[in-house]
Formats: sequence, structure tokens, C-alpha cells
Amino acid sequence: MRASGWVGLLAAAAVTAGLAGCGTGHAQPPAAGSSGSTGGSTTARSASNSPAPTQAGTTAPARPQGGPVPARFAATSVTWVSPDEAFVLGTAPCAHAPCTSIIRTLDRGASWVGLPAPVVPVGEPSIGTAPVVWGIRFATPQIGFVFGDGLWQTTDGGERWTQDHTAPSGSILSLAIVQGQVLILTAQCTADGGCAREGVLVRRPLAGGPWTGVIRPAVTNIIDPDDLIDTQAGVAAVVVGNDVWVSHDGGLTFTLHPVPCDPRSGSPSVAVTSATGLVALCTGEGYTGHTIKQTFVSDDDGASWTKAGAPSPDGDGGVLAATPAGNVVIATASAASWLFYSPDGAQTWRTVNEQPDGGMGWADLGFTTDTDGVVIHGPAVNDANTQQRPGQLFLTSDGGASWHQVRF
Repeated sequence: MRASGWVGLLAAAAVTAGLAGCGTGHAQPPAAGSSGSTGGSTTARSASNSPAPTQAGTTAPARPQGGPVPARFAATSVTWVSPDEAFVLGTAPCAHAPCTSIIRTLDRGASWVGLPAPVVPVGEPSIGTAPVVWGIRFATPQIGFVFGDGLWQTTDGGERWTQDHTAPSGSILSLAIVQGQVLILTAQCTADGGCAREGVLVRRPLAGGPWTGVIRPAVTNIIDPDDLIDTQAGVAAVVVGNDVWVSHDGGLTFTLHPVPCDPRSGSPSVAVTSATGLVALCTGEGYTGHTIKQTFVSDDDGASWTKAGAPSPDGDGGVLAATPAGNVVIATASAASWLFYSPDGAQTWRTVNEQPDGGMGWADLGFTTDTDGVVIHGPAVNDANTQQRPGQLFLTSDGGASWHQVRF
């Protein structure tokens, strides 16, 4: 039931999100009657908004046309539905708060348009009493979610947003979509006490239905909330304390295995590499902006682990992303922000990107194919980006060996 945070009914009244302040698409709203197209395949898509034939020979609805990208837009979170199509949640200076914006590309960042956004400011967990948002995830070009202190959904490619009042209470630290299921991990977060160490993992079908409780995990690495659920090859891996829960059926069932990290150190980061493969990063023994780092690999869902390579100690902790081809990347930060890269399944490591930014860090490190990856440098964490963080989008086309900034 709702009070426990475990189960809710999706049929509660929906709230339509308007066009917030100077959010994207506000100066030029999408054309009346337009909607997002069906899809979600991993093949490249055309940059055109023209309707495309479906498999049945009918015509799919056009995507929202969108409007201009606001000046000085800074990214907070990013999600991809194909190698070319992405949605970015962010913010920009505007005349009427909140200034939350969403922008979309159909050509891998060569061009962008603005779309409406939920009328909620951008923020981060446990910074105040008013609701904020910090994450975006799309399952298809039509169906997507914005989350934070609440959950908002679109079914028309971002033209309209409705709030799901039946999602579990608390802050949604991570959201992932796998095997036709939506998984969210929540915790109670307050400005004076941070986030509670006990979280709630729930799921519901992407098509709709009630939220069902899965587990009540101990959430320990709140500093990297976007790293708590990793998905690939139809597999979901959820970091729970010093353990990893692995599901092959969208969260209907899980297996639990410990990660070979010292439980007295920081929580591990775990990435899925194949249908049964995992890679884990353990960190500890911190000193002056450094932590001793060690990686491990598993080919049996974490039942057994083999020691791999030791990345640079630069940075406090770190977040992993990996591809089935054996490329692994770590994002970390302290006095600066670094990306470490391994071309051979975490056996050897080298630094491939260093930002002398005082440690503004990264968000949403991940891969969409064996070669295509993404990360946000210095994500915006407050309305209108008054902290003037970079909010830059970086892409890789060679599995993480090199990265280039994409301009909005």
C-alpha cells in the first residue's frame, strides 16, 4: 500500500505538465496534433520528423517538431533510444522559474530541438523541501520518464507530461527499463538528514499497472545515485550495499551474490557486460583526493569473481560502464574529473579524459552500442544553473578510447 512505499495504483489522477518558464520548446510549442513515433530499436534513425512506415505498412505518428534550444542550456541527465536519438534533461537561465528544459536530437547531437518539460526545477537528492528532478530515461521514442522527488511520464515523445502520484514515496535515486518492466529505486531523503540507508526497489510493466515491491535494499552509495541500477543484454544489476542483485526477467526474480570489495570501504560500482557477465569496481584507502581502486570480473552473475586490473588512484570512488565487446570506462573526480578506459575487459587501464574543473564530476556514463557511449560532464544541479556548472555532453564512437564534446 501507498503508506509503505511498496505498491500503488497507476490509475490515479494525472497532472498535465505545462511549459515551464524558459524551458525548451516554450517559444515555439510543438505543432498541434503531433506526437512521438513508435520504435526503440537499436538501429540508426533518420533525422527527419517525417512520419515513417511501420512494419504493418501504416504510418507512424510524427515526433513533436520542437522549438529552439534555450541559450546557455546545461545538461543534467541524458537518455538514448537509438544510436542517433537522445533526450537531455537540463536547465538554463530564464525569466520565470522553474527553468527546467528538455532537448532532443535525431542525428547524434548534430542538431537539437527543445521540448516541453515537467514544471519542476532541476536539483539533486536531499537539498531542500521543495520537489526537484535529476533524471530522464526513455524506453522508446514515445515513452519516457523524468524522475527525482516524484515521477513524470510522457507517451507522446515529450509533448505532454503527467505525474504518476502512485509511485512509491521518497526520492527516486535510479530508474531503469528492462524486459518490458520499469524498475525504480527510492529512498527517503531530507535536507537535514540526507538519504535514508534503507531503500525500496519496485517495478511495474512499461505498459502500465500497479507498482510491486521487489526488495528493500540497504542503499549506501547515494553520492552516485545513477549508478545503482545497470542494464544491458536484457539483464539488470542492482547494487545493494556490498552485494549485487541480478535479474534476467525485468525484476520478477533476482539472484544475490556478494561483490569482492572490503565492506568497510565505499560501495562498489557494477556494470553488466553480457547475459551472465559483470565487472565490478572496488575503492578504498582514500588519501588526498585519491582512492585505491581494483576491478573484478564475473561470468556467472557474480557467483564467482576474478581479479582484473587496478585503475589510477586519482579520484574519490568511481562509476563503471561497459560494453559486451570488452570496453570498460570509469568516471571519477576529486581535484579534477577523469575518465579511465580499458580496452580488454578491465585488465589494463589508461586515462583518456581529464577536466581541470575542481572536481565537478560526471553523470549518466553509459553505452548504447559496442562503440557508442555518452557521459555528462559537470551536470547542472540547480534551477537556471546559477552555480554555472558546465553541463556538457561528451560522446565516444570508439568504445571509450576518446571523447568529444557535443554542442547544444
